[in-house]
Amino acid sequence: MDGRCLPLLLLLVVFTVAIRLDAYNGTTEAPGNASISLEGRPNATFLGPEMKLSLDDVYSILVADCWRDFEKQMANITEEHWCEWMVIRRPYNELRGCLERWAERLKYGYPNTLAHNYITYGHRMYFLNCSVRNALQDPPDDILLPLIITPICLIPFLVTLVVLKSKDGEMKF
Repeated sequence: MDGRCLPLLLLLVVFTVAIRLDAYNGTTEAPGNASISLEGRPNATFLGPEMKLSLDDVYSILVADCWRDFEKQMANITEEHWCEWMVIRRPYNELRGCLERWAERLKYGYPNTLAHNYITYGHRMYFLNCSVRNALQDPPDDILLPLIITPICLIPFLVTLVVLKSKDGEMKF
């Protein structure tokens, strides 16, 4: 199947496809075993009467479109801003939401392997060096020293207070 038919096929799948679950005696098989049948659809005659897509194929087509949208959005963000959450959170959340939304609509299950692969690929492609660039650092000394010294000074005072209180039940100084 060439790439020129994908947008048309996507519209066809979304609007005119009948889902046929192979089921016997009221039981359904796993979502991977479901199939999309284009037989008997007037809008699908150019594809031929034997055209059938598995649920995996349909989900793959739909999430590839989610990925293309994500790539377009990331192309508008300069590489120096890829590690800034406030800048990339919208495209990232839209990708995740799109993957999740299509899985839910197709009853495919989320998270799934294909969605995981797209998210992982996105991390490798766009966010690989983010943890190195934005590594956690120690606070400045003027903040760190009081945080360390305060508990050290309080411990002997609290121990003395507990010992004095536990002797006779009354404090004696």
